[in-house]
Amino acid sequence: MDRVHSIELLLDDVTDAAVRESWAALAGAGLPSLAHHAGETNAPHVSLSVTEHLDDRADPRLRRISRALPLPLGLGGLVVFGRPPRGLVLARGVIPTAALLALHRDVHESAGGAATVAHTTPGRWTPHVTLASRLDPDQLARAIEVLAEADRAAASTRAPEPGGAAGPPESGRVVALRRWDSDARTVTIL
Repeated sequence: MDRVHSIELLLDDVTDAAVRESWAALAGAGLPSLAHHAGETNAPHVSLSVTEHLDDRADPRLRRISRALPLPLGLGGLVVFGRPPRGLVLARGVIPTAALLALHRDVHESAGGAATVAHTTPGRWTPHVTLASRLDPDQLARAIEVLAEADRAAASTRAPEPGGAAGPPESGRVVALRRWDSDARTVTIL
């Protein structure tokens, strides 16, 4: 799909920084990482809807929905999408709360149900924050090792989360809704 219009949730500063630390750990190990994406619009995010076309008339409806923010965000474990040889995507799962699922449904309906990418539609959506893409199986295995070590190091320097689990902060917030328009190469905060 050449033309992409997506509606995305942006993370609070602490969670954004934790994801960027994961990106940096992967890049530092010589692995594919979104840290290598040099575009000024590159930011950790959760995609809610991806389509080839989204009418600007959806923006006022989406702005109304954005008033529900901020919402709590729970980061989970690592998830993998794709199949070799096309390339694997490594992401941090997002724990789907009732509020997050309702927001996703409202965004999808406000965008006219226009999702072209089926796995972003309600009932098929797997919320996540992408860490790396185009990994081969050996790189994936190494990336998981690198992130486990980075998570252990980060956990030793911050106050423990409930349950004492290692990894990125388990609780954060989504704080803004944005629209990416690949045709115009613009990002609009809604």
